[in-house]
Amino acid sequence: MGITVAQEPVILLPPEAADARFWAPVTAGLAMERSVTVAPVHLGDRIEEIASEIVTSSPPKFALCGAGLGGMVALEIVRRAPDRVTRLALMDTSPHADTPAEAGDREARIIKAKTGQLLVTHESDMRSSGIAPVPHQSDVLALGLDMLDHLGADAYMRQMRCLMRRRDQQSTLRRVRCPALVLCGAGNLRYTVKRHMSMAELIPYSQLQVIDGAGHLAPMEQPEAVIGALRQWQAMPLVLR
Repeated sequence: MGITVAQEPVILLPPEAADARFWAPVTAGLAMERSVTVAPVHLGDRIEEIASEIVTSSPPKFALCGAGLGGMVALEIVRRAPDRVTRLALMDTSPHADTPAEAGDREARIIKAKTGQLLVTHESDMRSSGIAPVPHQSDVLALGLDMLDHLGADAYMRQMRCLMRRRDQQSTLRRVRCPALVLCGAGNLRYTVKRHMSMAELIPYSQLQVIDGAGHLAPMEQPEAVIGALRQWQAMPLVLR
């Protein structure tokens, strides 16, 4: 007997510079309905290494949702173990490899992290990526800085190198054969709505949702809207392969 929708465990993957607290409202909102876990994305030097560890430690079948770097790890998991992933959600992320300019910018961030400018640099990055003017914006920024402080400079630099070395996954998108959600904040300046529209067009059986009043950190900025979108995603019928 195949796995039913109600039985699917959900694995959440946070973005770079974040930990499980990024997903805290989502985890609380979904945990009464199904098993929800958050897997780390800072314990390897390459995305392929991180993905391999998650696949090894995960249930035989699972739903997968990743944001930022977590979304890129999710695509690598789908690339190497497509039959394990029953549904896929990609949030505020990109399937593209770094351009030379983007890689150079990450190298500059690594240098700043080595010279004690990690938190100052990250606050500037969060603001320039598009933080929505929500009433709790200061809390969002404070939590973002605290998560990175907890993660530490070494882990952050590993993540930057993972991003610089990542492969282009557009061909992976075309091969997705499970219910898929592409979600982004309307005010995301790093990974724009237009880029997410392009991702959704490449994925069969996908839906695109844009979260109003959110930027690059939608689960922290508009948690209820993200929970609602993920519930709809979980209710999408499974695809016969």
